[in-house]
Amino acid sequence: MWFINNLKKLPTRLQRRNTGKSVNMKKIELEIVALSHSITQTHSYAVVLGEVNGLRRLPIVIGGFEAQAIAVALEKMHPSRPLTHDLMKNFMNAFNIDLQEIIICDLQEGIFYSKLLCVSEHDTVEIDSRTSDALALAVRFGCPIFTYDNILESAGILMEDSSGKKKIAREAVTTETSRGSDDLRALSVEELNHLLNEVLEQEDYLRAIAIRDEINSRKKSR
Repeated sequence: MWFINNLKKLPTRLQRRNTGKSVNMKKIELEIVALSHSITQTHSYAVVLGEVNGLRRLPIVIGGFEAQAIAVALEKMHPSRPLTHDLMKNFMNAFNIDLQEIIICDLQEGIFYSKLLCVSEHDTVEIDSRTSDALALAVRFGCPIFTYDNILESAGILMEDSSGKKKIAREAVTTETSRGSDDLRALSVEELNHLLNEVLEQEDYLRAIAIRDEINSRKKSR
């Protein structure tokens, strides 16, 4: 009863926490374009989000369980028993709650924060979520994925394509090899940008994340 009585109050509390952060921020629609696994980093995966009708990509590091949950939905597999995100979807469907969209709404110290926009007959509620869980649910509901332009500008990677067409890897799961453990701090910014283009050509997104973060840290220290 407490949950039902307080459900309508929840959107106000959640929106108050982010007052000022979502004002004047352009929403950008994204789509999952690849799920990358590094052989040398057994438990490291990256889900790669691509800008719809654009060239920017947003790689996000996730865990093995979350990667499996996303891959199962992308491949439209049906486990004999429902996974956690399948159970969540079944629960929401049972109470006529629809997932309208997810928003990757914040980035702090390399960690992405997301919200679920849930809609029922009488209410619209925003719920905090880990980004990996939000993506796993988005794939199951077939709902759009959004982020803000400032997040894509700071953490995204621009894909160069001489043909002028967007390059998209449609494989649900791809296995990538790491380039090794060379010290990025010993490289110049020009060398880092050159290396970034190389690893992007090979779709080694985990390596690209490390290089991108090193370049961004150089910019902030200036």
